Amino acid sequence: MRLLGGRWRLLIVSYLVDGPRRYSDLRRCIPAISQRMLTLDLRTLEEAGLIERTVYPTVPVTVQYELTADGARLIPVVEVMRTFGLWLKERERG
Repeated sequence: MRLLGGRWRLLIVSYLVDGPRRYSDLRRCIPAISQRMLTLDLRTLEEAGLIERTVYPTVPVTVQYELTADGARLIPVVEVMRTFGLWLKERERG
């Protein structure tokens, strides 16, 4: 829980389940997160070995994030949380 207990970390992982994403793509997917928090959470997840950061030597530099094999083990957790969130949303409507 200490690793994924942050407000945004599980959400970041959920966007990486579908495949690699650039930093700017993650910013667009999560507009409420600040640049600082996104950077800090990405670093934390990278240090934990859950995501991998790849830097491409382009101008400007392209940075891409993707789940590692250990990070892919979180996919069932993401799916359960997604299902639970959809259930809560339906419950609030009805």
